[in-house]
Amino acid sequence: MSKSEKRNRTELLLGIRCLPEEKALIKEKAELSGMSVGEYLRRCALGRRIAPPTDIRMINELLRLGGLQKHLYNQMQSHMTPELSKQFSEVLVALKKAVVAIHAGVHHQEK
Repeated sequence: MSKSEKRNRTELLLGIRCLPEEKALIKEKAELSGMSVGEYLRRCALGRRIAPPTDIRMINELLRLGGLQKHLYNQMQSHMTPELSKQFSEVLVALKKAVVAIHAGVHHQEK
């Protein structure tokens, strides 16, 4: 968001009445998504994406682990057994499935 867009954001909405339990739930959801309550409510109202920051970090970490696993696989080529090769393949498949599942969840929230 540019500075001019931030400066134009001076309009206030009227207070929203809700039950204390609803307020607590909204605050909790905003915190879990890494946003302020105002930003969270704007995104909800405007149908914008609310992706937890942990999902993006989780995908990056899984990709990093996949890269490390590939590196280990290449380093162990001279000592590779069929059983070890199978285990490496299973780990790689599991990592790919996890990345795809998280990625699908992030994009599912956008709709």
